[in-house]
Amino acid sequence: MRSSYQKGLHILATLHVKDDQLMTDCERWLSHTALLLSKHELTEVGRTFHVFPNNSFTAAFCLKESHICIHTWPEFSQVSMDIYVCNLMEDNTNKAKRIYHDLVEFFNASIVEETEINR
Repeated sequence: MRSSYQKGLHILATLHVKDDQLMTDCERWLSHTALLLSKHELTEVGRTFHVFPNNSFTAAFCLKESHICIHTWPEFSQVSMDIYVCNLMEDNTNKAKRIYHDLVEFFNASIVEETEINR
């Protein structure tokens, strides 16, 4: 039997990005995302990243409320994002959506593929 409790919103997306510099500046993305977490009162518990030889990067924020992950492919003009924000103490659905839309705007991107999963 499935409970009516919604555990959170999980957003998976592939974006098309025209500006390679946005996909090769890991520090800028990390700083921007940290500000978003603060703005939306989400709690960072850790972060990690790796910058590849072509300056593309993969990065992840582990949150008390779950995670935000990103992978950039400037050679394909694409970014993949994985955002999951749980609802343990409050409904964070709108926070997940606002963070997602802000990151799409950060990259000045068009959406290639987008999936929302209500857990």
